[in-house]
Amino acid sequence: MRDIYHDELDEVGKRVLSMTRSITVAMEQASQALLDANLVLAEQVMAEDSKVDAMRTELEDRCFQLVAQQQPVATDLRVVISTIHLAADLERMGDLAIHIAKIARLRYPEHAVPPEAQDVISQMGEVALSLVTKVADVIDGRDIALANAIEAEDDSMDALRRKLFTLVLSSNWARGTEAAIDMTLLGRYYERYADHAVAVARRVIFIVTGERP
Repeated sequence: MRDIYHDELDEVGKRVLSMTRSITVAMEQASQALLDANLVLAEQVMAEDSKVDAMRTELEDRCFQLVAQQQPVATDLRVVISTIHLAADLERMGDLAIHIAKIARLRYPEHAVPPEAQDVISQMGEVALSLVTKVADVIDGRDIALANAIEAEDDSMDALRRKLFTLVLSSNWARGTEAAIDMTLLGRYYERYADHAVAVARRVIFIVTGERP
């Protein structure tokens, strides 16, 4: 029975990694769809969302069963409980990629991002992709140092959002209210994506150390 228990714990870890890889692809494709005005790619991101939702549901069910049937303690209990929260953060990251893809679809065939904002939005997409890639490594290796590095990279996303606000609020902004709203929303989506990446990293630190950062 204990072998089955540990096999199930290992499977939970593998499913979390699989979910993380799915939201990595979603963010990569959403950012590309946004910058390239690629309708097909935007719709592909949205079509995959139900799979991420199903992954969260499956993970939660597995964790609840482990608690009920195996009564885990110490680190194992932290893994199980934290996984439930991890899955929620990961699903929300997937939702934020969907929101980005929806803006790309809404403005198609036009580019949602005007030329003067392309560089900032592109950098936000790169930071988001870097963060979620690190999240996968943190989950896989339970790397505390890398988990702490995620928080530092989140500061870069915050700085980019401020830069985007400065651009939109500038007297030189000539793209109108609609584009300004789009940029404001995009800034918020990317920032929240980074915030959830930080939340995941903190949960991994808790799993390993038993202490909340």
